[in-house]
Amino acid sequence: MPEFAISFAVALLASFGMTPSVRQFALHIGMVDHPGPRKVHQAPVPLMGGLAIYLGVLLAWLVSLEGRGAWSQVLGILAGATLLAIVGLLDDRGLLHHQIKLMLAMPVAALILLASGIRIQLFSALFPGPYSPWLDSALTVFWVVGITASFSILDHMDGLCAGAAAIASGFVTLLAILHSHLLVATLAAAVMGASIGFLRWNFNPAKIFMGDGGAMFLGFMLATLTIKLRFVGMAPSVGWMLPVLVLSIPVFDTTLVSISRARRGLIPFMTPGKDHAAHRLANLGLGQRGAVLVLYALGFVTGLLALGMTCLTPRQAAGLGAALLVAVLSAIAALERAPFERQSKPH
Repeated sequence: MPEFAISFAVALLASFGMTPSVRQFALHIGMVDHPGPRKVHQAPVPLMGGLAIYLGVLLAWLVSLEGRGAWSQVLGILAGATLLAIVGLLDDRGLLHHQIKLMLAMPVAALILLASGIRIQLFSALFPGPYSPWLDSALTVFWVVGITASFSILDHMDGLCAGAAAIASGFVTLLAILHSHLLVATLAAAVMGASIGFLRWNFNPAKIFMGDGGAMFLGFMLATLTIKLRFVGMAPSVGWMLPVLVLSIPVFDTTLVSISRARRGLIPFMTPGKDHAAHRLANLGLGQRGAVLVLYALGFVTGLLALGMTCLTPRQAAGLGAALLVAVLSAIAALERAPFERQSKPH
């Protein structure tokens, strides 16, 4: 059996099997998310589901990567992911100021990746020169922090974050297999398996939430795995679009709330509220399940486009990218007119 298949199966079974025990432990120690003005659930729900996801991924890696000699970079990835999982768990417990994760933990995790030799190589490919490595490093930090933060704020409706991670990691796995990146495929398959295993308990009505520890862990993992993808024979001017398409759900949602909040004089990542894409879709009559399923569909469609883009010429890819940009801006304009709960400006 291929290593990526073993990785997927182990993570799936581990996450699925451990989540009920983690739920009971969360209830025992009082790690519960209570209803509130910014919440959509009506009854207290245990947190800490991210622990089951983390352990599922870790166990899958231990089993499937044995003997590959790939642990040098894997340990760097694991160090950054573990840091964010711990910081998120402490934040869920109310032991940290909420901005520590964005201003400190996420950049540090990105720097750990850089120290491990993992970085985006876009500027080095397009504009070789003495400053290209520095620009690539800055872009790596921006991408890792941005995607990790996007997943952190995406975890606002039952099943949304776990489902988005499962879809994205599934397409990362397929792209990695198609381009013979078996290590990336094995790592991504574990994330997919753990996300699906947890989703059984997290889909509406959720029996447990993953919390910030789980959301940031998944965001960091997917940001990292998309960096490690390499598309041999594909122009760099095209290749950079594939990770954006694969991660379309968090990218679209974050773009929507950032534009919307900025237009209302709010700071995007510091003024949480019920103004995300899922909230607006639910208010249009789709309900929570319908809104989440629509966003799942978005992830599947753009993931398929990412697969198809590997067969396009640079000019064809540029045309498709322009068309998608117009579609995204049109969708944002339409959702801006949908009903949502507006936040008050901070005084």
